[in-house]
Amino acid sequence: MKKRIVSLLVLATMTATMFAGCGGSDSANTEAPADSAAAETADAEVAAELPADTGKVLNIQCWNDEFQSRLKSHYPGYEEVDATHGKIGDVEVVWTITPSTDNAYQNNLDEALLAQESAAADDKVDLFLVEADYALKYVDTDYAMALSDLGITDADLADQYTYTQSIVTDSKGKLKGSSWQACSAGLIYNREAAKEILGTDDPDEVQAAVSDWSKFNETAAKAVEAGYTMCSANDTFRTYSNNVSGKWVQDGKVVIDKNIEKWIDDSKELVDAKAESTTDLWGDDWAKGKNPEGKVFCYFGPAWFFNFCLNADDPASIAGQGGWGYCVGPQSYYWGGTWICAATGTDNANLVKDIILKMTTDKGILKDIAQQDADCVNSKSVLAELASDDSGNLDLLGGQNPYKQLADGAEKVDLSNISAYDQGCNEELQKAVKNYFLGNATKDEALDMFKKAVVEKYPELTAE
Repeated sequence: MKKRIVSLLVLATMTATMFAGCGGSDSANTEAPADSAAAETADAEVAAELPADTGKVLNIQCWNDEFQSRLKSHYPGYEEVDATHGKIGDVEVVWTITPSTDNAYQNNLDEALLAQESAAADDKVDLFLVEADYALKYVDTDYAMALSDLGITDADLADQYTYTQSIVTDSKGKLKGSSWQACSAGLIYNREAAKEILGTDDPDEVQAAVSDWSKFNETAAKAVEAGYTMCSANDTFRTYSNNVSGKWVQDGKVVIDKNIEKWIDDSKELVDAKAESTTDLWGDDWAKGKNPEGKVFCYFGPAWFFNFCLNADDPASIAGQGGWGYCVGPQSYYWGGTWICAATGTDNANLVKDIILKMTTDKGILKDIAQQDADCVNSKSVLAELASDDSGNLDLLGGQNPYKQLADGAEKVDLSNISAYDQGCNEELQKAVKNYFLGNATKDEALDMFKKAVVEKYPELTAE
């Protein structure tokens, strides 16, 4: 088995048939037996055969503290011990948090999974988290358990959005993870800036002013006149990259899509016009727009962006003053999401199953997450309920309710062009093209930098 995992984790040949197996964003994730009663009986038998938990330690691998905060706040019986330890009953919870920078999280996770078979009981990985950009890398390995092997049924997951299951379905049609999030995304705008630039902060009128890239660029010119920067060029990248016509990697070759080229050309024009900056996502300069004095019109992001990225707890921030608004923006897109995967070899299978079920299917917990953490949860019925009345109003959005738009966006997510190489390609392209934006390289020179960097990161690929 280890030989197979090594091959898959280095991305040799693992995604060629991925979406033939799962059918893309519109297909069912696992074929349900024709006889639902027989399916329920089979699922019950699987659940009954789960061995009793013997593990004294629950090891969780992740890249930041988002899931840790969700588990601490919403999972019944979780007790915090310190920043990297907790308890659930008599089981010690150990968090291994490795930032994603320079692929560090994946490298650390790879090492831990490759050692899983021979690891001591207290060191075995029980749960690990993956993001959309590289979920396929882990889903098609033997070290990610099928949820059906935990006794989790199609009925348990029926209220989730299809795309959130497609992304973690392997080439044999086995579902290998579950998420509490549905990460359709949009444009998050500064209401005071909108009043100055457009004369209104009404979401429908702001949407009309940014409803396509031509109108977005017109509004960007007005933003400059009013003393604002529209956003960073890196903020718009996901909107373009989620609307490409093909995968980053095709037949082992890195392919730069026409819509990626459009992002480069559009962004260069706006950077030269001082309408967009070149600040790197999550950096200090990029973060200045979270406060009024930052003079930034908008950010692009999903619901996890609301509370996780906008300093909502800071009363001096725009979010703390209820000063953001939300609209769809120039194109529908999605960004990210976190999936919980069960590691094969876990000695806490029953606890792992319970965590996945409670955190990703329990409607009461999911509604609490939406209301307390301003997240967009992976439940059609919960989002419909939130969208139907004031229970979905968010203070950081000035009382606006974004859930109908977010739910509509989740239904439109198209995963047909996702690949296991997306994170590396996206990051290396943005790094390289920044040289062009700043005038330190021509466009062709920047693209050559990208091709060289991505082939160094993934030696099995070629780039024309």
